[in-house]
Amino acid sequence: MRRNRSGLPQYCSWNKDRHGTRRVRFRKSGFSTYLTGTPYGDDFMRQYYGALEGVKTQCTNIAAERTKPGSFDALCVAYYRAPEFLGLRDSTKVTYRGVIEKLRERIGKLPIRRMERRHIKKLLGEMEDRPQAANRVLSLLKILLDVAMDLGMIANNPARGVKGFKKKTDGFHSWTEEEIEQFIQKHPEGTKAHLALTLLLYTAQRRSDVVSMGWQHISGNNLRVTQQKTGTTLMIPLHGILQQALSQTPKTNMTFLVTEFGKPFTVAGFGNWFRDRVKEAELSNCSPHGLRKAAARRLAEAGCSADVIKALTGHQSLKELTIYTAAADQQRLATQAIGSLKAQDENR
Repeated sequence: MRRNRSGLPQYCSWNKDRHGTRRVRFRKSGFSTYLTGTPYGDDFMRQYYGALEGVKTQCTNIAAERTKPGSFDALCVAYYRAPEFLGLRDSTKVTYRGVIEKLRERIGKLPIRRMERRHIKKLLGEMEDRPQAANRVLSLLKILLDVAMDLGMIANNPARGVKGFKKKTDGFHSWTEEEIEQFIQKHPEGTKAHLALTLLLYTAQRRSDVVSMGWQHISGNNLRVTQQKTGTTLMIPLHGILQQALSQTPKTNMTFLVTEFGKPFTVAGFGNWFRDRVKEAELSNCSPHGLRKAAARRLAEAGCSADVIKALTGHQSLKELTIYTAAADQQRLATQAIGSLKAQDENR
């Protein structure tokens, strides 16, 4: 995230309101509002991202005047104004917009009433080499075309019933113990890369949460995390290894992890930076999210219940957590089974 000369986020400045109180003011593209709370604190940042969304909504209103009625473009503009979109979390809005705007580039001028199942299946077929991306497109098309039905633009949703690609993998690769050790050998204690790995592995959080962690979130022996994706607030006890890594981290910045310019990482920027550190360790198939899975795996291998693991990871459902721990549970139960057979054989 960019900072200006005053040390505040981009588009923010210190101002005195009509009562003479010094406050942070957000101004961009004619949109203006005051932000409350401690700069870079959780509540402050939620207001900041909300202000950015206010700018986008204002720009959307302008764009609405330039779209052709009944077109996919017009539907997208209407969706950005709809409760289905406005009620989403800021991080989800950014993700959805990224997918939708790419779709608009391809089919923005297409009249919605002329969209048929064959068009959707053709669109997905062209993304055969990116099945997960294709499935995201299909999911969003179903949502968008439901909105089109609500608006009376179409009578039926042609995306409903269309099947996406079958998932061929279990998602992100879960780091093995050997891979973790290989990374540490390349990036030893005291390096920024080692700190990043330690934060990811010993908090079991997503990179979107790790990049915003800072000293202000430390309370006693706990780290307070409000997950960007779910809004869930967690109190995570500091593991000794994490405490050791943090003891070598300067307290001169608002976040533990900063760029080479001393600024907080953006989520995408951190992903790119960490990918380079992974390549340096010759672990091209490893990712930040894979460390979250590795943390859950370790807990499963230690015999922790699903509820215990959820208390750390913040998962909302057992179904999603099972994907993380299935391999560890299988190995643990198989070991238990062989142990039982050995005991039975010895008693014969």
